[in-house]
Amino acid sequence: MAITSANQLELLQTAEAVAREKMIDPSLVVEAMEESLARAAKSRYGAEMDIRVSIDRKTGRATFTRVRTVVEEEELENYQAEMTVETAKQYLENPQIGDTYVEEVPPVELGRIAAQSAKQVILQKVREAERDRQYEEFKDRAGTIINGTVKREEYGNVIVDVGRGEAILRRNEKIGREAYRPGDRIRCYIKDVRREARGPQIFLSRTAPEFMAELFKMEVPEIYDGIIEIKAVARDPGSRAKIGVISYDGSIDPVGACVGMRGSRVQAVVNELQGEKIDIIPWNEDMPTFLVNALQPAEVAKVVLDEDAERIEVVVPDEQLSLAIGRRGQNVRLASQLTGLDIDIMTEEEESARRQKEFEERTQLFMAALDLDEFFAQLLVSEGFSNLEEVAYVEVDELLVIDGVDEDTANELQARARDVLEEQAQRALARARELGAQDDLIGFDGLSPQMVEALAEDGVKTLEDFATCADWELAGGWTSVDGQRVKDDGLLEKFDVSLDEAQNMVMTARVMLGWVDPDELAAEQAAAEAEAAAADGADAEAEA
Repeated sequence: MAITSANQLELLQTAEAVAREKMIDPSLVVEAMEESLARAAKSRYGAEMDIRVSIDRKTGRATFTRVRTVVEEEELENYQAEMTVETAKQYLENPQIGDTYVEEVPPVELGRIAAQSAKQVILQKVREAERDRQYEEFKDRAGTIINGTVKREEYGNVIVDVGRGEAILRRNEKIGREAYRPGDRIRCYIKDVRREARGPQIFLSRTAPEFMAELFKMEVPEIYDGIIEIKAVARDPGSRAKIGVISYDGSIDPVGACVGMRGSRVQAVVNELQGEKIDIIPWNEDMPTFLVNALQPAEVAKVVLDEDAERIEVVVPDEQLSLAIGRRGQNVRLASQLTGLDIDIMTEEEESARRQKEFEERTQLFMAALDLDEFFAQLLVSEGFSNLEEVAYVEVDELLVIDGVDEDTANELQARARDVLEEQAQRALARARELGAQDDLIGFDGLSPQMVEALAEDGVKTLEDFATCADWELAGGWTSVDGQRVKDDGLLEKFDVSLDEAQNMVMTARVMLGWVDPDELAAEQAAAEAEAAAADGADAEAEA
């Protein structure tokens, strides 16, 4: 087939028809045709030639041209597509390196094989353009809700027609008891849009917490307007969910607005989520207060927050324990997801037993170490003393408030405590030297003999060994493994060394060894402090 005047306009008509069908730019189809014709021409004139084709966008006339580029003589490799300056003088006036000489060549006859090849090139280009269009259309819609029609189900995954493309609702993103048939209408959350070799992949979800938040935004105008904000969502898809909301208008109740008149708003969300029960909870910046709300309907007697460990201890009345935990731990699990804290729940009886045990252990410690009778040791514990260091180094006035303790008795108590601590320190120091601890580590400021002993037991025997430690190796911390928070025990954690203290000691050791320039360290710390101050200032302005 030759490109003649009879079928020149057919090229443009075909391009427009394909573009309309695939909803892409007609110029992309014409470019694909140009590339396919150029390939066919190369097979006719020779693959080494630089043959290009240009189709007139108005007349449809295809122009075939051969392009030759002027190159340095020593770089001349392809005689069909390149030429030297000397050769170019035959065709160009004053040729320069990089100039091109373009000459028109006769159109080619497309044989059956060439025509088939040209067709494949066009189809491939059109397919790529279609994929690019789909990606550009959906990439900015990630994080929104979309309505679609179920096309088919493959291995438990639902393929959804979303208009100008297909999306996939994976099996683990479906609410458990949901089943779909082809033609069913479905509403989903666009979780992710990825550009892949096989085309844009649109991943949907009905179990994501964000899906519930978006549904509430559709049902509650105050959320859409920003008057009410959803601060946190936790879901057990298809069963139960908790959502924390806050109102920025004192006259609007966030919980009431989300529930709606006679529960109409929340019921619309519940119906979409196949009857999932939803607890709407007022948000509070004070995490213990928010947790008390999040554990409803259970009543909470007391909470103790450990911010460093991101754990919170909750004490509930004995009869409220099962309600606080919930069926299969659902209530406490959702409350933990909502607050981002690990929650330990115990009854008042269990807490009382634990505190009694601690009281007895401290009493025995003071009786054995300070040679006190049980009654006097109990008095110390009752006043809040928990270890020998507190007794040895507290202000004398704090001991004088104890019934029956005068100044002489207080001084005697502190002397005994210091003697015991000194004896313990000497034993620890001797044990550390026995394990191989070196003087540079023993004399390091901030490490007690007991700390040096603990380090030596773990193989940290020199200042250089200590300087290679990470702060979390010393102070301990928490890491996430398969979505679960796991405790990392620190070498000095039992001595109440904080992460900041551990970091400061390690950096000091590195400076002493010459590993770190103290001036650079000071500059970095100053920059970090300035950045933190700027961030605090920005937050204050935003709140204002």
